[in-house]
Amino acid sequence: MFKGFYTVATGMVSQQRKTEIITNNMANANTPGFKADQSTIRSFPDMLLSAVGNTNIPTKNGLNFTETDPIGSLNTGVYLQETLGNYTQGSIYETSQKTDVALINGEMPVDEQSGQTGTIFFRLEHPDGGEAYTRNGNFTLDGQGYLVNSQGLYVLSATGERIQLPSDDFTLSQNGDIYVEDAIVASLGVAFSGNPDVLEKQDNGLFRTVDDTELPSAYGQNNVTFSMQQSFLEGSNVDSAQSMTDLLTAYRAFEANQKVLQAYDKSMDKAVNEIGRV
Repeated sequence: MFKGFYTVATGMVSQQRKTEIITNNMANANTPGFKADQSTIRSFPDMLLSAVGNTNIPTKNGLNFTETDPIGSLNTGVYLQETLGNYTQGSIYETSQKTDVALINGEMPVDEQSGQTGTIFFRLEHPDGGEAYTRNGNFTLDGQGYLVNSQGLYVLSATGERIQLPSDDFTLSQNGDIYVEDAIVASLGVAFSGNPDVLEKQDNGLFRTVDDTELPSAYGQNNVTFSMQQSFLEGSNVDSAQSMTDLLTAYRAFEANQKVLQAYDKSMDKAVNEIGRV
């Protein structure tokens, strides 16, 4: 069998997975707080082919191969190495709903080991225990007056407690303090992640730590500044135009691999049905 079959197949699989990532980004272009995914494709190590155990094959110089003469290198294809999140700030837009909150990045430190810029999240109580994190500030009040997100998860305060309000007639300051009739009821919980690439991305815009440990509070963190804006939401950071360009590029790359695969298939057909008759 032609070794190129495997090389072409890896290219098609990688481009298919890249297409799935891009289409998921585009599908969430209007989802508040959604963070786009980015993929990296890397090639497998090349293999060096050598003539082993054959000294009767002439070279173009009229000489014979020795048992270890190199023939050339063979590319073994590519693979989707990893998927990383893009945690840059999305655009801020007004909703006029008092329970909507936009989390706005200020100064964020850079992780020395990974080079990744840190980011912040709203803190949520996860039903399986521990905390979940999100950038989607589309909150509301449940039947008991607790502040919850669109999936019904409780929004936590800076002290890690549920936030209960008498009504949606409250005021949120830029530093996260919630006022009801000029009295502070709670401070909206915000967590900081120095390297968000290690977080596990889940459905509905949620993030969790791999070992379910809680992220530290963003309040009082060195070199971390942020603000909040009531009646506003942070939009998705998906660049629709760039995503469409990337999608077409991935499609063309998949198509090119497909053409090569068809060429190999025709060669195999001739080898079996024509050469085999001789």
